Amino acid sequence: MPEVTARGTRFHVQTIEPRGGPAPCSAAPPPTVVFVHGLVMDNLSSFYSTLAWPVAAAGARAVLYDLRGHGRSERTPAGYGAADAVADLFALLDELGQRRPVHLVANSFGGVIALNAALARPDRVAGLVLIEAHGPAERPVEWSEEMLNSLGKFGLVLEYEELSGRLMDTGDRRHGKQVATAEALVNGTTLIDDLAAARPVPPAELATLACPVLAVYGEHSGLAGTGRLLLRSVPGCTLHIMAGHAHTVLREGTAELLEVMLPWLSHHAGTKVPAAVNGDPLNGDPLNEVAVNGVAP
Repeated sequence: MPEVTARGTRFHVQTIEPRGGPAPCSAAPPPTVVFVHGLVMDNLSSFYSTLAWPVAAAGARAVLYDLRGHGRSERTPAGYGAADAVADLFALLDELGQRRPVHLVANSFGGVIALNAALARPDRVAGLVLIEAHGPAERPVEWSEEMLNSLGKFGLVLEYEELSGRLMDTGDRRHGKQVATAEALVNGTTLIDDLAAARPVPPAELATLACPVLAVYGEHSGLAGTGRLLLRSVPGCTLHIMAGHAHTVLREGTAELLEVMLPWLSHHAGTKVPAAVNGDPLNGDPLNEVAVNGVAP
């Protein structure tokens, strides 16, 4: 089912069934893990080539989709705020017939969507895996300014340096198309204005999260403090800090990320732990950072 129309918008969706196919009718349905990617230069392929297949091999149904305006999804003129993204997510799940609670795996800005989804509909979100995720903050002004300044500078670079055309000229058509899509998104939609109106999730709201959370951040990431805020504020949070990594842990630290995430999903979603993870790659402690409320899960 590569295309799904939800809320009047066409979305590119990929579903990977659990290894061995869907469960028999008499068996309980497999857990569903939905992947939510980051902004502008990102799309579902970042998960497709890293986490989605191992999660399906562990027994979950992996659902990946391109956010509105990203990848192969329709680029609408407006509708890029957090509330719209949350509404898009649940409308997509409705169209897919997914009524049971799901686990959300979110990277970077996808964390804003995942956190707000869990707060808005706790009955539909069973757990969160937040990878280098934006979303919570104690000082809203700094959070908004940092994100918008980065996007504004990025948009100017795309527009005035004609980066997409230069990549096409050198034969790098794949990245050229990706940059062209990003340029149209940043400079041709209400994305920046919509994000300007967004607000981070304050600690008081984080404290109301009802589902378990696994937060993974790079040791040298500018967002590492966000991970510590999640640990302090979310009742059911496990924090894992990846030594030697910065913001690109999804791409550059995939193996370690899977070693942490798959046992967590096994504990909270009932998936299998692959033999490679059972082989004690983390010295007997698959969640070897600060644990849930000080107690290992």
